Amino acid sequence: MLRVGYVGTGGNAQGHLRRLAAMDGVEIGACCDISEDRAKSSAAEHGGEAHTDWRRMLDGVDLDVCYFSLPPFAHEGAEAAAAAQGLHIFVEKPVVMDMDRGYETKEAIDKAGVLSCVGYQLRYQPAAHAVRDFLADKAITMAVTERWGGIAGGPDHWWRVMSRSGGMLHEQATHQLDILRMFAGDVVEVYKKEALRVNTDAENNTIPDAEVVMLEFASGAIGYITTSSALTDGGGGSRVELIVEGHLRIQYGFGDTPVVLPKGAAEIPEYPHALPASIDDAFIQAIQQNDPSIVLSDYTEGLKTCAITVAANESAQTGRPVRVPVV
Repeated sequence: MLRVGYVGTGGNAQGHLRRLAAMDGVEIGACCDISEDRAKSSAAEHGGEAHTDWRRMLDGVDLDVCYFSLPPFAHEGAEAAAAAQGLHIFVEKPVVMDMDRGYETKEAIDKAGVLSCVGYQLRYQPAAHAVRDFLADKAITMAVTERWGGIAGGPDHWWRVMSRSGGMLHEQATHQLDILRMFAGDVVEVYKKEALRVNTDAENNTIPDAEVVMLEFASGAIGYITTSSALTDGGGGSRVELIVEGHLRIQYGFGDTPVVLPKGAAEIPEYPHALPASIDDAFIQAIQQNDPSIVLSDYTEGLKTCAITVAANESAQTGRPVRVPVV
């Protein structure tokens, strides 16, 4: 029986909690949140003890696994402490606000030899694997993505505070960048421009409502990502497009059937292998079978994606291109 603890039991954690509580061979051992009410209500619904201090939870509860569903600013050493105790850890994205904390956690994971997983669930879609395999033997010249939407949360929400969320690029569009990495490989340099033009009347908002980041890939390909939180009344969306060897344009819509242009020029075969039903299924299966390969984005992979947006935010402040930190 795997006993799982949770640090952070807000809205993001509830989906994970429901899936794991329903799994054979898994039980919830503890729920920890800075809100005592949230911790108690989650423990009452899913099981385990209620805690408001992650240190006391780790010291006082027998656990095998720990989930961290925390806002970006709240990654303050709990993950490294859990790994050092021999717990397998699941960390929601983005994994840190600064790279030093990320390196510290990665070192603890590597030293302890525990399994890790970062919450990039879009990697578990069969269509994404079909595109990745199709691109495996093809040169990519351009890779672009976007995420356009509105402002998350109300006036008191951490998401609209740049120092706490890192902005839409860092906190939300990290999913799009992660898929771009899956398709086109690592990014080595970024150059970012940002603006706040439309959401100036949004209470307590300090994040830009438009971001554009130029990307240089290790392969030599170039590309960009754009984000906007100005579409507060709807109309948002996201996409990935690539221009590749054979004069082909690939359009990918995150789970939808990928499109190749010109029509009839090529076909992307369906991915022939079964994938875990969810990212939680993948992580638990990896632990139960002692097979890290089942996890498609471990902490190292998650930190590589995070490093891109950390560097991009630095670029916006300095006005210069920034090399992406090596992980």
